[in-house]
Order: sequence, then C-alpha cells, then structure tokens
Amino acid sequence: MQDDAILPAAVTWLASNSRTPAARAGDLRAQVAGNFTGERRVLELIDRYGIDTFEAAIERILDASEQRMRARLAALGNGVFTCTDYLEDRNGMPNIALRVSITLKNGTAHFDYTGTSDQVDVPLNAVFGVTLSGVHYALRAVTDWTIPMNDGCFRPVSVFAPGGTLLNPRRPAPVGGGNVETSMRNADLILQALAQAAPDRIPACSGGTMSNVMLGGSTASGESWAFYETNGCGMGARPTTDGLSGIHCHMTNTLNTPIEAIERYYPLRITRYELADRTGGAGRHRGGDGLIRSLQLTEGKARCSLLSDRHRVAPPGARGGDAGHCGEHHVMRDGSTSGLPAKTTVELAPGDCVTIQTPGGGGYGGPPAN
Repeated sequence: MQDDAILPAAVTWLASNSRTPAARAGDLRAQVAGNFTGERRVLELIDRYGIDTFEAAIERILDASEQRMRARLAALGNGVFTCTDYLEDRNGMPNIALRVSITLKNGTAHFDYTGTSDQVDVPLNAVFGVTLSGVHYALRAVTDWTIPMNDGCFRPVSVFAPGGTLLNPRRPAPVGGGNVETSMRNADLILQALAQAAPDRIPACSGGTMSNVMLGGSTASGESWAFYETNGCGMGARPTTDGLSGIHCHMTNTLNTPIEAIERYYPLRITRYELADRTGGAGRHRGGDGLIRSLQLTEGKARCSLLSDRHRVAPPGARGGDAGHCGEHHVMRDGSTSGLPAKTTVELAPGDCVTIQTPGGGGYGGPPAN
C-alpha cells in the first residue's frame, strides 16, 4: 500500500467520531489496502493480455450473465405478482407498509414499490441502493446463483420506488436500520411475491429480523467500549426439507460473535445461548427455530439499544404451513424479569442481563399425514 495515499488528518477526523477510534482507523486502512490490491491486479491483467482483450472479455462476461438471467426469468413465465408486508413501528404496531408489484414479461422483471409507506422519523428508511440489493439478492436466489454476479445480470431488471417513501427516502431521513431490518423484510417481501410464480423454489418466510443488539459504555476504570451484533433466527422451511435453526438469513452478512471473544474484550458475560425450541412453524416441513442469547453487564455502566421486528406479526408459513413464533426481549435486574419492546434503549447496571429471543421461521406445506 502506498503510504502517501493515506491522509493522516482525514483518518484522525473520521476515527475521532467513533467510540473505538483505533479499530475504525484499522478498518479504513484495510479498505484502502483492498482498493490498491484490486487496482494492481486489474493492471496486471491488462499488462498480460492488452487493453483490447481485457475490455472484450469484460463485455463478454456481462453479455453472458444477461443472457442467462433473461432465460431464467423467461422460465418463470409472464404475470404480475404482488405482496404487502408490515414492519412494526416504535410502539410495536405493524403500521409501516412495504408493498411490491413484480411484472414478469418475456424475460424481464419490473419491480414497483408503489403503495409502500412514506418515509418515517425513525431509522428504518432504506436508501434506494439497499432496496436494489434486496431485489438483486432475491432474483439470484430464485433464478440461478451460479450466474456470474455483475451488471449484466440486472440489465433485464428495472425497479421503481417512489421518492420520499420507506424504500427511497429523501434527506435527512434517518436510515441507520434500513440496511438491517428493512432490507431483511424487503427480501422476504420479494420472495413471497415470486413464490406465486415459482412456489416449488421458494421457502416460507424467515424470522424476518436481524435482531440487532448495540451495547456501549465504560468500564469501572473509565475505559469506553462499544459492541454490536446481529443474531440468527429461524430459516423458513423449504419445499423439500425443514428450515435451518439459529442461522443468519437472507440479507444478513455476519456470523455470530463467539462467546470467548465477547467475554475477553468486553465487560459482558453470556449467561445463556441456545436454540429456542419449537419456535419454527409446523407443516409438512418445519420452520427453523430462533435462538436465545442473554448478555449480562459485569462492571461499569452501559446503555443497550435493541432494534428488531416480528414481535407482533409472526413470520408467515407457505402453502398451508404454520407461522413461526414471534421474537421476545427481556431484562432481568435485581432478581426480577420484565419484557422489553422490539425497538428500545435501556440503561444497564452491573448484574443486569438482557435476553434476546429471535423469531422462528414459517412452516411449509400442510401437516404431514399420520
């Protein structure tokens, strides 16, 4: 990596806006190093084969991806397929609508989000790029994941989301949770709509939330810390088999944080970590179970923010399968346990313990014959 590509003042400024500046500075340097590595390897290809061959190869790859995607979309047939789902607002009410209408025609797909709720004043708005990610993910999952991932895949695809809505907000809409909760639900929304065209290729709904846990505070000695993770849920049952349990589904791109790492680097103790038994929906194939994770503060003080969903409206099953169970949050302090909303912030003292139970996935098909 070229040292003169790093502007120390810029790194310092960006890192200083974080409670963990050393870690953020390391992240920035890693991203810069990745960019330089990519640039170097592209130039090596051009040096080896020449610019004309390189550009022709790129066009051929894009064209091949386009042709394969058009063929797969055509195989789904023509038609208009719609679905509406709801996110829960800050009061836990399912009042935030997501609606999509998918038109499949002669190897093309058009997504229209007209009818989706206007942008909201809580951080659930998803910028248009995040909305596109959900479209691209769902299409590749339903068609053929082996198609090379590039812009050619999406030449046959168009997307319209009205400006000023949850899936295409205008500044200064808060968007912190759009890339987690709203993108997760967008994926399930699209898959539910496409299941009308390809019911034998698409599972029931997953737990439908990343169950975000954000913790931060200071130790007894005054050292600041911050911890964030998403949690697995139940995967929806599939047309030919049960859903997986305690897994990060769809738009989640993280794995679980090992207990050993949490307890080594943070003033936290994991007092419980297990599958939430029988929380997946019943059916010919059962939905996967959610999980239970309990985090206890051991010293200092902290604030815990929870951002999740599916506490009021359960993840639907498919083709006669039962819905999965809703998620739950609890806090235990001074020997007493009380429930917490899906979206909330609480102050923690040493000994306080927060428990997250994530939703199960929906079941698939009617109950098996006895």
